[in-house]
Amino acid sequence: MSYFRAIDPFPLESAEHNRLHEFYARLGAGKLSTTRCGGCGRTAWPPRVFCPECGSDAFTWAELPGEGVVHGFTVQETGLPAGFDGPRVFAIVKVDGHRVFTILVTADPSRVQIGQRVRLMPLRVTDDAKGQPRWLPAFTPA
Repeated sequence: MSYFRAIDPFPLESAEHNRLHEFYARLGAGKLSTTRCGGCGRTAWPPRVFCPECGSDAFTWAELPGEGVVHGFTVQETGLPAGFDGPRVFAIVKVDGHRVFTILVTADPSRVQIGQRVRLMPLRVTDDAKGQPRWLPAFTPA
């Protein structure tokens, strides 16, 4: 028996590894999007391949606003995940009724406040094994 040892902390974003690859492609183009259920019409965060409300696996893509409000945050200075420099501000940002767990980039940790307006600024992380760019949702003070 063998097992896969995960040494890559970032998501596999290509179509061959992920049914939600469109999310990452849109993010790379500077757009935050999620899935809209084809059965009941609800949007979900994070994007999903099935609806937690009605169980449908039919979905379309819905674009979310590029701005939000800090709902909560924490500043981490040590013990950061591989590839992240400190201090790092991790935040929950409310975007169109959804709570997005994200990173605040170019933010002075001492000045971040709950209720602060932020805008989308996707964070490019380490390219995949084929040299394709990979992205994580991130925000910056507006």
